[in-house]
Amino acid sequence: MRIAADVMGGDGGCAVIIDGLLRALGDHDQIRTLYLVGDEDAITPALGQAGDLAPRIEVVHSPEVLSMEDKPVEGLRRKKNCSVAMAMDLVKQGQADAILSAGNTGGLVAAASIKLRTLSGVDRPGIAALMPTKVGNFVLLDAGANIEGKPRHLMHYAIMGDIYAREV
Repeated sequence: MRIAADVMGGDGGCAVIIDGLLRALGDHDQIRTLYLVGDEDAITPALGQAGDLAPRIEVVHSPEVLSMEDKPVEGLRRKKNCSVAMAMDLVKQGQADAILSAGNTGGLVAAASIKLRTLSGVDRPGIAALMPTKVGNFVLLDAGANIEGKPRHLMHYAIMGDIYAREV
């Protein structure tokens, strides 16, 4: 698995995010490549603890950040080289299999919708959350990101959930 991580989002700064990513990388051999997308000058000092994990890490410099205050679509238009957009490009280009970001959720969803597109007929993506329970895991779709869902959106979530259950 190859993961693109927008390390510039989130409240704790990129060092906290990178620390968690290095722990995950050390615990999961199936992660072949971890792309750290963000300001290279901020990322490099946090990689001092990478040690023997370093060969599995690639830094992708991004000169811009989509802040929590940015309106998602407007921000993506103005900041074409922001870390979340560049991480999404790695998925679009087939270099990464997944993306993660602790940043602007609306920006992440907008970047996915713009760059990867939704399923045919689906006009609003849903956010899936894996929920552990005493009897196993289940997927919650949509996890509260869309507060004004209409009946057709609920149908779209059901379609996406069905495909996810069959394919993943």
